[in-house]
Amino acid sequence: MRYLVLIYEDEEVWRSLDDAGRARYDVAHRAFSDAAEAAGVRIEVGEALAGVASARTARRVGDDVTVTDGPFAETTEQLGGLYLVDTPDERTLRDLLHLLPETTHEIRACIQP
Repeated sequence: MRYLVLIYEDEEVWRSLDDAGRARYDVAHRAFSDAAEAAGVRIEVGEALAGVASARTARRVGDDVTVTDGPFAETTEQLGGLYLVDTPDERTLRDLLHLLPETTHEIRACIQP
């Protein structure tokens, strides 16, 4: 089954990290990737995202599309990255998430065609 894992964190936390702090994030993501492979979970996509200042929100109403700067809502945590994984079950994925840095994760099952 395929799942999308959205990773949220306050951007100020990332900006405040020194090189050693950022290296700890990299180590954690590598540990997640290695453990996922060992558990039979295939990571199809793993990406860090540019900061929220680069975000645009597009809304279509009828034939009109309106594009505005920024995310659609004010939040203390911003979407900072994602994984698209193919895993035997959600429980396996949830067990692996503890390896990622201290961030918030939204898990969504992908709709199968």
